[in-house]
Amino acid sequence: MFHSKISGLGFYVPDNVVTNDDLSKIMDTNDEWIQERTGIQERRHIIRGEDTTTTMGVKAAKIAIERSGLSNYDIDFIVFATISPDYYFPGPGVELQKELGMKTIGALDIRNQCSGFVYALSVADQFIKTGMYKNILVVASEVQSLGLDMTTRGRGVSVIFGDGAGAAVLSRSNDDSRILSTHLHSEGEHAKELAVLAPGMGGRWVTDILADNNPDDESYYPYMNGQFVFKHAVVRFSEVINEGLQANNLKVSDIDMLIPHQANLRISQFIQKKFGLNDEQVFNNIQKYGNTTAASIPIALTEAWEQGKIKKGDTVVLAAFGSGFTWASAIIKW
Repeated sequence: MFHSKISGLGFYVPDNVVTNDDLSKIMDTNDEWIQERTGIQERRHIIRGEDTTTTMGVKAAKIAIERSGLSNYDIDFIVFATISPDYYFPGPGVELQKELGMKTIGALDIRNQCSGFVYALSVADQFIKTGMYKNILVVASEVQSLGLDMTTRGRGVSVIFGDGAGAAVLSRSNDDSRILSTHLHSEGEHAKELAVLAPGMGGRWVTDILADNNPDDESYYPYMNGQFVFKHAVVRFSEVINEGLQANNLKVSDIDMLIPHQANLRISQFIQKKFGLNDEQVFNNIQKYGNTTAASIPIALTEAWEQGKIKKGDTVVLAAFGSGFTWASAIIKW
């Protein structure tokens, strides 16, 4: 059996910085209120017409491919994770293939929300393990800002999310650097506790929303039962991290770097304390970027690597939890 390793990383965030004070000018909130609940100080929002989910993914992908030492023509397959595609269909994977001028390779779109990147990584890892592909581009990109209720009514959700993209190239490994294992879970029982309900074929469709012409309709804005999500997140994060460690006969003390999904700094701090990890073993950047959903882990992973916090031979743990509910982890020997 073959093994895969991350051979290149890259990320991109828009230049437009939106601070907590900026948000306080358009909704009833303030810096202290936001930081106390989320740890976020600022986030990036696209400027309409300058960036899209696809263009941000392309920018992150170009960096990752260059760092991998490969060319666009060496990529055999694309896996693109997002919940904010440029179009309802097709997904952005094919748009990325076009913009990068790649061969007519396959492009797979992943819809697993905050767990999207780890799910995408797992899919790519399996393709390489079976020998089907040698180099796979994994991209996660999100434009959340255009779909948020940027009023006091929506502040509980809208202050949290930001825009950005991250990318990784997975290549066949010929040494000890490899993805050791991935672990994926879901629990649809709680799907509506963190969701955008419309438009959707099973509920209210675009024509229904237009026909109603109801300005008070909240069905197309994200809904989150915050306390409920928090309570489930800390449990599932712990379970899936332990599952990955046990599968590889590792102990908590073997973790060199934990990259949690940047959902809420309080969740990350809770997990850090529960596992007894020090500040050098956990990387957070939600303070700067907010929650970029599927893009949060590859953005954080890239920044940690760029800052020299991840070195060859390190044991790196990725863990995510989000809408679905879905949760996942990946254990990597760098």
